[in-house]
Amino acid sequence: MKKINTTRFGEIDTDTLTCVHFADGIPAFETEQDFALIPVAEDSPYIFMQSFVTPELAFLLTRPFLFFPDYQCELGDDVVEALSLDSDEDAVIYTLVTIPDGDVSRLSANLLAPVVVNKKNGKARQVILEKSNYTTRHLLFPENKGGGK
Repeated sequence: MKKINTTRFGEIDTDTLTCVHFADGIPAFETEQDFALIPVAEDSPYIFMQSFVTPELAFLLTRPFLFFPDYQCELGDDVVEALSLDSDEDAVIYTLVTIPDGDVSRLSANLLAPVVVNKKNGKARQVILEKSNYTTRHLLFPENKGGGK
């Protein structure tokens, strides 16, 4: 049984959670390699990716297809090999979510650099999509971009 201390969740038991390993860390956090995936709530589209090592480091993720049904994420052979992906069904795609200035109505997703997880072995990598029109800040709720309701 592996327990980790977190700022947001207190002490958590990782045996009941999905855990992922980034062999090379993630950009700007290269020394952070192991994370637990913690659902925000049972019916929520959001998940926290909590560091095993740094209690205050947690990223908010979502599945991009829930908000962007036409989203396309083509993985290169190097990614498929590094994650040991045997089939497309083994890959789970997440995007990092940003809450600008704490304004939930302006939540945005980084569609340019998704987090790809092999659900069979827990290997993960943040991938920068080549030749893509995606950006790092796609609004999840575009009708709110003016700040209105």
